[in-house]
Amino acid sequence: MLTRYRVMAYVTGVLLVLLTLGVIAKYGLHLDGAARFTTVVGIAHGWLYVVYLVFAFDLGSKAKWPVGKQLWVLLAGTVPTAAFFVERKVTHELEARFAKASPAAAKA
Repeated sequence: MLTRYRVMAYVTGVLLVLLTLGVIAKYGLHLDGAARFTTVVGIAHGWLYVVYLVFAFDLGSKAKWPVGKQLWVLLAGTVPTAAFFVERKVTHELEARFAKASPAAAKA
């Protein structure tokens, strides 16, 4: 459950950074091909963000996060680079919780 969330957080984060760069190239630098790139990456990010939402919601539900934290994690896929930082924080938090819950597993 945590692994699939982490994978989708990175995929969503990378695509959002690429989309941001594509928008800068398209509107700021007026580069040829940037419009097509932005379209393709935007569609990919949009669909994969939906998968990210499902996985993040599932993780948050099982981790029993409060609504505010759940929204914070869900919205991380909409701010360039935020998904990377939020993923790290969530992973550290949940790994610490798992280690507390199962000290024998942490030693192995």
